[in-house]
Amino acid sequence: MFQAGLTGAVGTLGTVSKVVLLLLFVFSVISWAIIFAKWRAFRSADRGDKQFMNLLAKSHDLNELYRQVRHLPASPSAAVFEGVMDRLAGARAEGQDGSAPIDRHLVERSAAHLSQSQLSKLESALPFLATTGNITPFVGLLGTVMGIIDAFREIGSQGTASIAAVAPGVSEALVATAAGLFTAIPAVIAYNYFLTRIRRTAFRLDTVAIELLGAVPSPAPKSAPVPVGAQR
Repeated sequence: MFQAGLTGAVGTLGTVSKVVLLLLFVFSVISWAIIFAKWRAFRSADRGDKQFMNLLAKSHDLNELYRQVRHLPASPSAAVFEGVMDRLAGARAEGQDGSAPIDRHLVERSAAHLSQSQLSKLESALPFLATTGNITPFVGLLGTVMGIIDAFREIGSQGTASIAAVAPGVSEALVATAAGLFTAIPAVIAYNYFLTRIRRTAFRLDTVAIELLGAVPSPAPKSAPVPVGAQR
């Protein structure tokens, strides 16, 4: 009964309202596809980060940890750690001196760049959810306005303004507004939820960067030059 009533209501809408509903349907399908895909991506990232943080807490050798993180491809923290270690190895190879001290500035810059890259990967497709949450209520409102215009045009042609004549057209026009809200609400909720997950991931990446910097020895202070008169 409900399906028949809904199908009948949609069938009586005007062309513009039907186009609006089709557009909202497309937005809804894409939004839900993004929501499920990002939920799986964040679940895998959180699981990998948890394993990496456990290894980081137990490990006292960066080289040994470097060999272990290759088994955590879904962890953003492990990717940052591995990337920094790769760049340090490349910098030492270019200097042709394996005993050269580690450049703290290189570690900091590399960690910041790799962290931003991992966060950008997690943020991909989220702007579509934000766009869906912002514009679909207005798209639904447009369909409602066009439906009400058609309803009043029909009232004018019939020459009566009774409730029996007005109510069906208005109720059918409001279907577009309801569809817009049903499309926007899940997108907004998911967008805010994923932003919270990204902030947590960013905190973990900062923790990894701090641990790497803590493992880098500070450069030895340069001795002050001895005045010429004091050499006597």
